[in-house]
Amino acid sequence: MIQKYAIGLDYGTKSARALLVNAKDGTIVSRAAMDYPHGVMDTYLPDGTTRLDTDWALQHPLDYLAALTGTVSEVVSKSDVSAANIIGLSIDFTACTMLPVDSSLNPLCCHERFRHRPHAFVKLWKHHAAQEQADRINRVLENLGVIDQFRYGGRVSSELLIPKILQILDEDPEMFNAADQILEAADWLGQLLTGEKRRSASTAAYKTWWQESDGYPNDVFAAIDSRFKNLDAGKLSGDICPVGGRFGSLTSEWAEKLGLMPGIAVGCGVIDAHAGLPGCGITQSGKMMLIMGTSSVQAALCGQPYSGNGIMGGVKSGIIPGYYALESGLAAFGDIFEWFVNNAVPAVYQANADTAGLSVFQYLSSLAQKYRPGESGLLALDWWSGNKTPFVDAGLSGLVVGLSVYSKPEEIYRALIEAAGFGTRCIMEQFEQSGVTINEIIACGGIADKDPFLLDIFANITNREIMVSATGDTSALGAAMYASAAAGEAQGGHPDITAAAASMSRLKAETYKPNPDKSGRYSILYDKYRELSDYFGKSSGIMRTLRELRSC
Repeated sequence: MIQKYAIGLDYGTKSARALLVNAKDGTIVSRAAMDYPHGVMDTYLPDGTTRLDTDWALQHPLDYLAALTGTVSEVVSKSDVSAANIIGLSIDFTACTMLPVDSSLNPLCCHERFRHRPHAFVKLWKHHAAQEQADRINRVLENLGVIDQFRYGGRVSSELLIPKILQILDEDPEMFNAADQILEAADWLGQLLTGEKRRSASTAAYKTWWQESDGYPNDVFAAIDSRFKNLDAGKLSGDICPVGGRFGSLTSEWAEKLGLMPGIAVGCGVIDAHAGLPGCGITQSGKMMLIMGTSSVQAALCGQPYSGNGIMGGVKSGIIPGYYALESGLAAFGDIFEWFVNNAVPAVYQANADTAGLSVFQYLSSLAQKYRPGESGLLALDWWSGNKTPFVDAGLSGLVVGLSVYSKPEEIYRALIEAAGFGTRCIMEQFEQSGVTINEIIACGGIADKDPFLLDIFANITNREIMVSATGDTSALGAAMYASAAAGEAQGGHPDITAAAASMSRLKAETYKPNPDKSGRYSILYDKYRELSDYFGKSSGIMRTLRELRSC
C-alpha cells in the first residue's frame, strides 16, 4: 500500500513551523520553522516612525504568507515524499489574532494609504490595548443579565475578537468601514488557500461567541454598539466550518506556490492550543493538556458545559466531537523567564553558564534546584501579561514579595517558575469545579520538551503525574491530524479526529511524579499565593493605578 502524508502548519507568536507526517501513524518525516521577519510589533510600525501606544501587539500578515510558502516547500524538499502522496494540510493559529481585509482578501495594511495606520495591521492574540472596550462590553453584558451564560466565560477578555473590533471602530472608524471582512488569521489563510468564504467553528465559538444552536448573539452585538447591528452579515460573514471538517480544496494557484497537488484537502483551521489536545492523544475526559510556550494553555474535556472565571467551556465538539472543552491559560509563561534572564541576571551568571557549557536558563535551574520549596522566602504572582483565570484582567501585573538584600537571582527565578505552577493549579481546580476529575497532566511545547526542573516543580505543585508529548511540535502534529481527518479514510487518512489522534500521537516514556513532602510544602505556599492573588485581583487598586500612571 502506498503511504500517504499530511502537513500540519502551526502559527505561533514569534514563528511558524510545519510538519510532514505519515497520515496514518503520525511518524514525522520532516519539519521546518521560520521566524516572522517583522516579529511582534509593539513599539513602531514597519515605517519606523508611527509609534504604538502601550499594550499594542501587532504583526504583519505578509510574514504569515512567507512562512506558509517557506516551511511547506522546505518540508517537502527535505523528504523523498512525492507531492502526489500528500493528501492534505491544515493550520492551527494563535487566537484571537485578527486582521481587516478588503473584498479580495488583501490585508488593509498592504494598501498604500493605510500603511501608516496601526488598526490596518494584524492584532496579535496578546494585543491588550482593547481593555477599555472589554470593560465596556462587560458592563453591557451585566446590564443585559447575560454575563454568566456559557458562551461568555464569565468575563470578556481584551484578547477576544469583539473588543478588538470595537477598538477599531472607536479609534479608526474609517478602517472599520473599509474592511469587507474582519478575520481570524487562520480563516484568512483558509480562505486564500481554498477560495471558500468560510470561518472555523473553533475561532468563531471560542473567540466570537458563535454557537451551533443559534449562531452569533446579534442582540448583544447591537447592544454593545448600534453599528454592530449587522456584524454577522457583514464583517463576520461566511459559512461556519465544523472542527475536524474540510474547509475546502487547495486551489491551483496555491498548489503551484506550495509545490502540492491541486484539490487536496484543506482542513478546518483551529486555535493553536486546541490542536495540542489531539496532538497529545487526549480524546476523553480525565486528562489535562498543559502547553508550555511563550504563554501557557490548559485544556480538558468535559461532558457538560461550564463557564466562568475566565474559563471557556460552553462549546460542544469545539475540539473533539461529543465533548465540551474547558480552556484557560497563563497570559505569560516562557516570556516571564525570558524577561528575567534578559533584564535581571548579572553578567557573571552568563559567564559562569558559558564556562559550564549551559544556557543561562539551565545554569539558573542547576542553582535553584538546591532549594526546598519555600526556602527562599519568596512568593510571586505570574501576571506579567495580566491574568486570565480567575480575574480576566489584562490590567493586573506581576509581583514578587519577600525580597531582601540577600535574595539571589536563582531564588527569584525559582519563585517565578513556582508562580506559574500555582497559576496552573488554580486553573486545574477551576476545571474540577465543572465536575471533571483531572487524574494526569500531559505537557507539551518547547519548554516541556527541555526543562525537567520546571516539570518536577509543576508535578509537586499540582500533585499530579505529568507526562510529556514525544514531539515538541505537538500543535503542528495535531494540525496534521486534522488534515488527515479532512482528507478522509478513502484518501489514506482517518475517518475523524478521534481516530487520527489514537493512531498518530506518542508520549515520552519518562514521567514526573509528585513527592509527598514537596507537595505538602507547596500546598502551604499555594494557599498564600491564593491569598495574595485575591488581594491584588479582587480589592486592590494598586496595580490599576500604576497602570494608569504609566499610560499618562
